[in-house]
Amino acid sequence: MKVAYVFITDMAATFKLNTMILPQLEAGNHGAQVVGMMFFDDNVHTLRSGDPYGERLSKIAREQGILLMACDQCAVRRGLAEGEFEQCGSGQVKPKGLIAEAQVGCFPQLYAALSGATDVQVISL
Repeated sequence: MKVAYVFITDMAATFKLNTMILPQLEAGNHGAQVVGMMFFDDNVHTLRSGDPYGERLSKIAREQGILLMACDQCAVRRGLAEGEFEQCGSGQVKPKGLIAEAQVGCFPQLYAALSGATDVQVISL
């Protein structure tokens, strides 16, 4: 089974990703192939360069080919992307201070990035 996670609730990345999903991915026993992760609101902080969980996630994403994307508007609001709010959703916003594997974007960029994956279950946390 292929899954894409969307972290939308408060502390979803802090709790569900960092204490459950990430350790399972590292141990090789998660049970599903993760093809992507999208981060909203304060969950984008997990993708900061130097964040211990972000660095671990970076390694796993690189090894397993997992898409990591922060909401561009959420990242701009938190100083983790360069661009104007009017550019959000256009693909013109650029990450700033995020792990190398992290992109920023909105739904059009997410859909385009995951377009090659088939039979993906989307799980909102």
